[in-house]
Amino acid sequence: IGQYLGQDLQFPDPANGAVGASVVLAPDNPPLSTSILIAQWSFTSTLIIALMSGVPTESPAYKGRASVDSNTLALTLLDLRKNDSGIYKLSVTTTAGEILTGETSLQVIAKIYNVTLIGPEETLIEGESSANITSEGTGIINSVQWMKDSSPLSPSNSIIFSPDFRSVSISPVRRSDSGEYQCTYSNPDSSETATYSLIINYGPDDVSIKGPDVVDLGIRVSLSCSANSEPSASFRWTFNGTDTNVTTDTFTIDETDFTDTGDYNCTAWNSVTNRSTSQTHVLVVKAIDSGGGLSTGAIVGIVIGVLAAVAGICGLTVYLIKTKKIPKINQQQKEQASGGILDFQTRGGDSQDGAILENMSERNVNQAEINDDLYVNQGVSNRPRAATPPPGEQFHNIKIHFRCHMCALATYQNKSFSFCPALADTEEIIWFFYFIA
Repeated sequence: IGQYLGQDLQFPDPANGAVGASVVLAPDNPPLSTSILIAQWSFTSTLIIALMSGVPTESPAYKGRASVDSNTLALTLLDLRKNDSGIYKLSVTTTAGEILTGETSLQVIAKIYNVTLIGPEETLIEGESSANITSEGTGIINSVQWMKDSSPLSPSNSIIFSPDFRSVSISPVRRSDSGEYQCTYSNPDSSETATYSLIINYGPDDVSIKGPDVVDLGIRVSLSCSANSEPSASFRWTFNGTDTNVTTDTFTIDETDFTDTGDYNCTAWNSVTNRSTSQTHVLVVKAIDSGGGLSTGAIVGIVIGVLAAVAGICGLTVYLIKTKKIPKINQQQKEQASGGILDFQTRGGDSQDGAILENMSERNVNQAEINDDLYVNQGVSNRPRAATPPPGEQFHNIKIHFRCHMCALATYQNKSFSFCPALADTEEIIWFFYFIA
């Protein structure tokens, strides 16, 4: 069925063509060529070409662009132009005097094609290089649009477009300029887009090391190094300034030792930019906490507390004597005191104040020395005896000399520790108390 029903000559659906291309318009039911006297193709009111007795004649306006087939009456138009769009009419006069007519339409599309982008061939380095991207294409170009990563590309201090908008210059390039650039040529009838990937080399920078700062003894530890870099950086590790021969981004210690404590330095290097940056991580390996017993600090604190308590008891004893809650010694005891030592011992039960003063003769002193020797033989310590204190200021010819032996024995993690306050490299402390008798 023809395009225009009721007409003598029928055509298929409307024809389409592109600017610069060619198109053929032909009727579906042409008359026999032997019966054709005159055939004419016209566009609106303008004659395109006429065929008389098989001989074609072109209109000056279509010279070299139009031709007709004498058998099929098909019209060929070359080098289509946008204004070739419209209605085309064919009129045939037969030898019998009959006039046959038919019409068809043509839509000429301004097609755009062969759009390409040409970019820099050299390696681009951030802060050092410049880039120029130029577009090319065929067809009627009414507009040019630039995009980067699917977002509009706008001019800035570093991005400058040419006056015809067909090229863009970036100087200097930055890492943010990396990406896919798109350039679209368009007109009312068609459009075409070309793409170009721009790669900016940069870094390394922002080097960081991830990993623990303090670890237990005998465990596996990994330190991970990273950096911002294009292309990806290579890595080198040093430990306390010594090269480890590790060139991966991860440094692994299979089983930690105290000698693994120190500075771990990671250096990232970019082979394209020829730049490098380093970062240091301090790792400390500590002894495993058993979770039981007291720490050394706690033990020392307890010992100091015990010593303070003993000193307090000695002070209380002096206070009781001065306040006469313990009976004074008689004159005979005073005289004996000049050649001996008054040994104060606390007892519970016999004295109403819980304490007595006992005169120690030379025999008592010797016995005390024997007792000290026995104390040494029992394996507590081999302690030198403290020297007899020098004479001090006496009140009522009375001087009391108290000797206190104080050592603390503690056990921690199956080891024994003795804590004895030292005086003149001995494990013995002597308190002297002078008071008015």
